[in-house]
Amino acid sequence: MWRSQVSTPDSPSVAELDTGIPHSARLWNYWLGGKDNFAADRAVADQILEMVPEMVGSARADRAFLGRAVRHLAGTEGIRQFLDVGTGIPTADNTHEVAQRTAPSSRIVYVDNDPMVLTHARALLTSHPEGATDYLDADLRDPEAIVEGAKRTLDFDEPIAVMMLGILNFVPDDAEAADLVRRLVAPLPSGSFVTISHPTTEVNGPVMIEALKLWNEGPAAKMVLRSAEQVAALFGDLDMVEPGVVSCSLWHPDQGAAVEEVPHYGGVGRKR
Repeated sequence: MWRSQVSTPDSPSVAELDTGIPHSARLWNYWLGGKDNFAADRAVADQILEMVPEMVGSARADRAFLGRAVRHLAGTEGIRQFLDVGTGIPTADNTHEVAQRTAPSSRIVYVDNDPMVLTHARALLTSHPEGATDYLDADLRDPEAIVEGAKRTLDFDEPIAVMMLGILNFVPDDAEAADLVRRLVAPLPSGSFVTISHPTTEVNGPVMIEALKLWNEGPAAKMVLRSAEQVAALFGDLDMVEPGVVSCSLWHPDQGAAVEEVPHYGGVGRKR
């Protein structure tokens, strides 16, 4: 259910939580070794793992990409404000933890519309005293509401990094997905950034196609996998940070780390 509202962790929408319908955030949580998932999530997650045993490694690579991207933005680029859209269930090294280790004064706003994420939002609000964190129960399909809510915490006269990991794949129409990114970027000042990760069939294609079919035959929100060219198009006219859109495991890998391609692309773009 898509919602366009802002609420607080003190009033979680538990009544809207349907534990019988698998949810991508809870599958991801399961693959990452978390315990915030239900039988329906685990059943689908295990079915997908039977077809794509590498999915656990892919989930971890995507999470590691988040950390490297945030460290790059907070360190190399000097970004002090982050808008994390499609937060997912909190786990180790959330955006604010990574950013505030580099720059304690960093300010972070998390956005999601999953009631279970909302119930865990307190874990996302444990900011370093020099910085700040906030949580919005809001809808990706209403970027203007996200921007308005984020203004409680973020200064839109200063650069902001928008993080959109594993969320645009739930917007099947290419033009709509690109428009949502454009509308989030429009109010940002020059020097802001957008980080996107997105699953693909261009790595391990046949089994990814079968896994996608299994997911889309179920009751959960439908998903689409995109090519590197399609993912790059989501950035619009942003200037891509080298090396552009690549398997997320290959984006600025840690020095000396052994890396392999995973079926998730990642990239970072800068607003002129």
